[in-house]
Amino acid sequence: MKSRNLRYIPEIDQLRLLAALLVFAFHFFHMYKGGWVPLPQYAWLGLITEGHTGVALFFVLSGFIFMTIAAEGEAIAYTKFLRNRLLRIAPLFLTVFMVAISIHRDRFVATDLLYVFVTNIGNPPTSWHLATGPAWSISVEFAFYLVFPFLAQFVRERGAGYLVKLILMMLVIKLGAYLAAENSKLMLYSTLVGRFDQFLIGMLAGLAYHRREDWLTRHGRTLFFVASLVTIVAVGVQARYASSFLSEQKQPFWILWGTIEAACWASVILGFVRGGISFGERLDRVFATCGAWSFSIYMWHAMILFTAHELFGSVGGTGIIALALNAAVLLGATLAFAWLSYSVIEQPFLSLRTRYVEAATKA
Repeated sequence: MKSRNLRYIPEIDQLRLLAALLVFAFHFFHMYKGGWVPLPQYAWLGLITEGHTGVALFFVLSGFIFMTIAAEGEAIAYTKFLRNRLLRIAPLFLTVFMVAISIHRDRFVATDLLYVFVTNIGNPPTSWHLATGPAWSISVEFAFYLVFPFLAQFVRERGAGYLVKLILMMLVIKLGAYLAAENSKLMLYSTLVGRFDQFLIGMLAGLAYHRREDWLTRHGRTLFFVASLVTIVAVGVQARYASSFLSEQKQPFWILWGTIEAACWASVILGFVRGGISFGERLDRVFATCGAWSFSIYMWHAMILFTAHELFGSVGGTGIIALALNAAVLLGATLAFAWLSYSVIEQPFLSLRTRYVEAATKA
């Protein structure tokens, strides 16, 4: 997706597509095969059985992108920044929110409208059904938007050490919150307390993207493959020993998991963006184009999956071949609907965005 504040980096859109596809695969697998239960025997498929890790990739990417923009410019105009963020997410988010309250019109009360600001805590209408469930992460994302311009300014004044200190502080806060909360795992999974350091680690990666350009250009490809392997293993360990579906809420693993998960994805991002990874010119272009629709893919895929499952079930059974065919057809349907959503909901508002960062002055 092209921005008025950053030169186009197609690899970012390709990574956005990966994040959306991980969440798609996660929901497809459990709706059609896994049954929303822990599957330690499939730990080697952790990126699918625990594909919610795609949300972490989205969060790290946000920190990375905005820090990259800030590092290439000077001060960020706060109101213009927030206006752009609203134009980016509000039209589609409000559409999904409207669908959610329409589905549940009989249980809706006026005060539920307040959940438009906090879809990740309490009992928001968007979480009453899987079809609109992915909207939970938008509140976490927007909370980061509210503070990012200040964080960027503080990093400019105090250096990367400021972010490191914040991450260390968040680890202590997460420990305290874990001990205090009854639903500790859910709290760490779905709130800013559990997710804030993922944005911060993305910001550190954005700094490294600029300040370690030569090293990353030389070693980026190696970094990408090593980081990818480490990420697969790490998510596999989480799937094996600390599945998000375990009923036990007090899992100490989750205190550190969000930080580890983010560090893995940040390394993948740096290696991929700087390492010259290519799938061939045509596929690179296709992946980047679909990546521009990633927000619509993320927000609508559960609706598409649920609708198809209700109407047709798993056509051909739940064997590997049948699942693969069902997944391919539903992915195609999701991409088609995401393109439509992007064209009629997202793109017209995106065209209204303006530049919010001042160009860096040359010495």
